[in-house]
Amino acid sequence: MSFSVESLQQQLHTFRMAETAKELPFFLRKAESQAWTYQDLLHALFCYEEKRREEKMIEKHLKWARFPYEKKLEEFKLEEQPSLSHRQLKQLQELSWLEQTFNLIFSGPPGVGKTHLAIGLGIEAISQGQRVSFVSMGELISLLKTEEYVRKSQLQLKRTRETDLVIIDDLMYMAMDQHEANLFFHLINHLYERSSIILTSNKGPEEWGELLGDQGITTAILDRILHRSEVVHFNGLLHLLNYQRFVT
Repeated sequence: MSFSVESLQQQLHTFRMAETAKELPFFLRKAESQAWTYQDLLHALFCYEEKRREEKMIEKHLKWARFPYEKKLEEFKLEEQPSLSHRQLKQLQELSWLEQTFNLIFSGPPGVGKTHLAIGLGIEAISQGQRVSFVSMGELISLLKTEEYVRKSQLQLKRTRETDLVIIDDLMYMAMDQHEANLFFHLINHLYERSSIILTSNKGPEEWGELLGDQGITTAILDRILHRSEVVHFNGLLHLLNYQRFVT
């Protein structure tokens, strides 16, 4: 009994093995030329399907993350940050802080690598099966203010609330009114101990109260963000503060 390659491909499609179906002729030729056993062929097909599914999942999660650009940790110019060693960067890359739902705060002036490091860690998290969302503070406030009546805002914020890591870029770059601060607090409160957060900011946490205005909201937000967090200060040259838990 023999079957056409096309009929076998159709069967693979039926079992949702579309990636393998496309490459089936190649694998059949290779099996014949190298005298593979049935087990060899099946192993190769299943490994290929698994690999492609992982790659497509990463591609989908990268798209969902909405990074403004993609720069991996390998591209981070460590030589420009003498206070951060290869060992310390490697420990960040291992994502033990993410497994324990810790937050990271990167503060310092523009152009010192805060966003690059945040995106690099986000890409690494995606490669390890985590869901990541990136949003600038300006965009986030706009989404929160329009969530009640704009479908796109609802969908994006729903995805943000369901991710394992939320990256908020340019936190506190502008003052918030009380309504905006309230909306921001409710998001942070929802994420609290559910997701890790990476915040980049030109100002340190001690200065956030000036921009949030309401002292009660400021205290509530800081309590949730700083409860399980590590602060990294970038001052042209990177200086690490209070970073002994994961980087020693």
